Amino acid sequence: MTIANPSGTTALPPKSKSGFKLSPAALIWPAMLYLILTTQVPFFMTIYYSFFQYNLLDPTSRPFIGLGNYATLLTDPQNLKIVLNTIVLALASLVLTLIIGGGLAMLLNREFPGRSLLRTLLISSFLVMPVVTAVIWKNMLMNPVFGFFSWVITKLGGQPVDWLAQYPMASVVAMITWEWTPFAMLILLTGLQSLPDDQLEAARLDGASPLQEFQHIVLPHWTQAIQVVVLMETIALLQVYGEIYGSTSGGPGIATTNLPYFIYQKAFAEYNIGLASAAGVITVVLTNILAVYMLRIITRNQPSKGE
Repeated sequence: MTIANPSGTTALPPKSKSGFKLSPAALIWPAMLYLILTTQVPFFMTIYYSFFQYNLLDPTSRPFIGLGNYATLLTDPQNLKIVLNTIVLALASLVLTLIIGGGLAMLLNREFPGRSLLRTLLISSFLVMPVVTAVIWKNMLMNPVFGFFSWVITKLGGQPVDWLAQYPMASVVAMITWEWTPFAMLILLTGLQSLPDDQLEAARLDGASPLQEFQHIVLPHWTQAIQVVVLMETIALLQVYGEIYGSTSGGPGIATTNLPYFIYQKAFAEYNIGLASAAGVITVVLTNILAVYMLRIITRNQPSKGE
């Protein structure tokens, strides 16, 4: 088909440019493929092995036992004690980090000389690796012979204490609290700095005490920040491994053994891949259920755009 123009000559219609085009969604597929290969494939292999009685000491024998590994985990009293250790360790560390982190956040929210230096020093413990944290607390602080705590007790006239042997769970909780308190402090300090000063001034003019000011103004304003801390720390504290590996090795007995360290023992000490895989699946499922539940709480309490 030709098109006539006023000059009497004919012109061909413009040619449409055709070529290979990538949609925006297709551009993310390389990253999605990488994530699937590195996260989902190992997880589905873990689910697969959890249905077999598979031990690397006899790799040729791999009978299918269905839910047998899960039944063993959920019926053995020793394994139930390990689950209880995991919950106690996570909850105790979470409560302590919230209380201490909140107090430090309120302190750093005030103007005083050296505040920036103090804030930097308080954050430094969060940057220490978990195994290094365990080594520092085990050898430099809690050692019954030359540890700092024993030295202080001796100077006060007391007897040295073998903390990791006599109070193993409390010792591990102290390590993790020292490590994760800066995270709670930063989140709560950020929430506190967004609180308008006029609300606090109005409360003080009305004669509110510091306790009433905290209860009716600061704490409600902290709600979302606290929920973020609870969500993030709960997921992390349910996966604590390095601190236990470097300090108590799960002992004495199973006093400080949690699910991640239990998985390590079954997989790399006993080579029981089937039971370790079942424990890993249970840990992942419980962690995701808790994460989704906490996310729903956070979303439900967020005000809508129209409000």
